[in-house]
Amino acid sequence: MPAQSPSFCDPATGLCIPVPLETSAPNVELRDDTEIIYVGDPMCSWCWGISPQLNRLQREAKQKGVRYRIVVGGLRPGGGDPWNDEFKEFLKHHWEEVNKRSGQPFGDDLFERDQFNYDTEPACRAVIVARSLNPEMESRFFELVQHYFYVQNKDPKQVEFYEPICKALDLDFKVFAELFESEEIKSATSSEFQLSRQWGVSSFPTVLVRKDQQLFSVARGFAEYEKMWDRVQQILE
Repeated sequence: MPAQSPSFCDPATGLCIPVPLETSAPNVELRDDTEIIYVGDPMCSWCWGISPQLNRLQREAKQKGVRYRIVVGGLRPGGGDPWNDEFKEFLKHHWEEVNKRSGQPFGDDLFERDQFNYDTEPACRAVIVARSLNPEMESRFFELVQHYFYVQNKDPKQVEFYEPICKALDLDFKVFAELFESEEIKSATSSEFQLSRQWGVSSFPTVLVRKDQQLFSVARGFAEYEKMWDRVQQILE
């Protein structure tokens, strides 16, 4: 993936724009039921900003018997941005903007690193592994990955990053580590990136409702829980 200028997140709209991918997206048949779909990336900072709002949305959906589903979109698979002062300053300023608007905490130890590749594919892949081990833990796993990266500034590209998260969620880390490096999971991750683009999702976070064979937009970028749930109700009614 070629390096690109650090302009992929917008504080005004609360959006992070993924890099374009050359994909041959599969044709996926949509079922005759209803679900809320959250498309995001654990290393998308606005996805961290919106996380408390999504927690409330998911709880409300569960109470109302509406399925809630995560699709990992792949913000910057492969990374490739030069880890220079320009990129660090952009990232630091952007994190400050997300903190001001959402209240979500951020650490700053990341900026002391001499080298860092902002490759978001491994974090997305880890979410799919967690889903395969225990679907009930997927959302919490996603959020803990965000916390360990944004607050503790650990590196999600290293499999050891996930050991305390697996321990906290009672997931077998040995099995996790094996799946994390498997070609099957890597392929599934790539397919999910393609799926989000097949749906026309061009920024994260994006929240959709699928009602039978149709997709409806709930939120594109940072949004409050109340606004999202009102929109969900309008669609379902």
